[in-house]
Amino acid sequence: MLKRALLSVSDKTGIVDFARGLEKLDVQIISTGGTARILRDAGITVTDVSEVTGFPEMMGGRVKTLHPMIHGGILCVRDDHDHMGEAEKVNVQLIDMVAVNLYPFEVTVSKEGVLLEEAIENIDIGGPAMLRSAAKNYRSVTVICDPEDYGHVLKELRSSGVVSQKTREQLAVKAFRHTADYDATIDTYLSKELLGEEVLRMSFNEGVTLRYGENWHQDAKFYKEVGVSGPSLANARQLHGKELSYNNYIDADNALQTVKELGHGKAAVAIVKHNNPCGLATGNTLLQALQAAWDGDPISAFGSIICTNTVFDLKAAEFLNGKFVEIILAPGFEHDALEYLRNKSANLRLLELPSFNEEFAVDDTYKYIIGGMLKQARNIGIYDKWETVTKIPFPEELRSLSEFSLHACKCVKSNAVTLAYEYDEGCYMMLAMGAGQPNRVDSIRKLAATKARENLAVIYEREKVDMSFEDYCRQVLSKCVMASDAFFPFDDSIVHAAESGIMFILSPGGSIRDNEVIATADRLGVSMVFTGMRHFLH
Repeated sequence: MLKRALLSVSDKTGIVDFARGLEKLDVQIISTGGTARILRDAGITVTDVSEVTGFPEMMGGRVKTLHPMIHGGILCVRDDHDHMGEAEKVNVQLIDMVAVNLYPFEVTVSKEGVLLEEAIENIDIGGPAMLRSAAKNYRSVTVICDPEDYGHVLKELRSSGVVSQKTREQLAVKAFRHTADYDATIDTYLSKELLGEEVLRMSFNEGVTLRYGENWHQDAKFYKEVGVSGPSLANARQLHGKELSYNNYIDADNALQTVKELGHGKAAVAIVKHNNPCGLATGNTLLQALQAAWDGDPISAFGSIICTNTVFDLKAAEFLNGKFVEIILAPGFEHDALEYLRNKSANLRLLELPSFNEEFAVDDTYKYIIGGMLKQARNIGIYDKWETVTKIPFPEELRSLSEFSLHACKCVKSNAVTLAYEYDEGCYMMLAMGAGQPNRVDSIRKLAATKARENLAVIYEREKVDMSFEDYCRQVLSKCVMASDAFFPFDDSIVHAAESGIMFILSPGGSIRDNEVIATADRLGVSMVFTGMRHFLH
């Protein structure tokens, strides 16, 4: 039976209503400082901690709950005869609940120009001690560190008169995590301020076992980042299909980030295979975008992951009839489309992400290597400048298509080139790409240019185009924009692009041979823009 509760909170959200609910259940409330004043002002009867300890708050509030009368009441094991005897001997009264949250250290140190002295004053001592004491004795004591838990705890007390052991266990773990994160924040700040050392501490939980890792013989888990918000696989809801594997997470994350590059103007679809977008397109409808993305590489689309920025509808679902895909990730699914896709395959994973169109809530990316962690700022933006460097002007009407090509290129593994084509007015597709090659020439000559002709052959036959295939290829490729993720170290890339009929090229520039590259472009009639922004993706 819960008889006494100690409430001492920095964040006063919901504390009055919580205390009032406890009071109605005949729970005696012990409190400190500002919390006690607020509760009294609300007409709630409160016992000061100083009445329990027999000592006033000392040293500006630094010392108030660090006392045997408090920690004895919290830590006493109720079914231990010796503990109970000692408590009775010195008149320690048991405390059955501790609701504490801590001085806002993280908020304090995030302020611009905060002084070390102010930061140190916001290091809570008594609060973490009480949380840890209560959490350690969770079999007898309920510990609450988050105002979000007040309602659930009150509901249990009202219905049964006790807080269930399961809830106490959950709250205890939550309290230990809270104090661990709190101490980690202090460590990070003081390590830098006092020692000049950079410390990286990260927090992940809710680990789930995956089907397997990159290969069948590798075990794998997925851990959710604490507090992650916005569009993220960690926040996706699986509506159908078997559990995800390690590679599924990698590819789905690539697909999500790729589609997010394209904004919200039109329906957009990314098709990802082996951590590369093999298809990418925008369209006036989801079906149109999906068809164009599929045309970007129908062969690689087998067993792929599809991501779109709009609700998945029935027409798009029907387009996938007879086509094998692993995952579809979308902001939502129309009811008839969901039922159709569920009937398509028991294994097809359908992931819903209602927060899809929100901004990413992270500023940095991390990559673990053996013995260390790499951290870098997210690659945001597509160009720093827009400088036509050739004699032939770069048509302004190709700017939007060019931006699409750059967005695509930054999501393809280096050395990367992308060919973008306006297949319908204001609708763009990645006609082909070259990815992951040790040199850029192979990405252009052996991959992108070759794949573009293969894809155009499929479209040519399907659309029954009224001209020769060679004329059709020349016509399409002459309207494409090729983006390169990095500068051209030699002019051979320009030569091979021009040989394939590609006349509009984007490059960051910055090579010691830029002048040679530009001269070759001028000689071959190629129009080229330097963007000043590299987009390597390893």
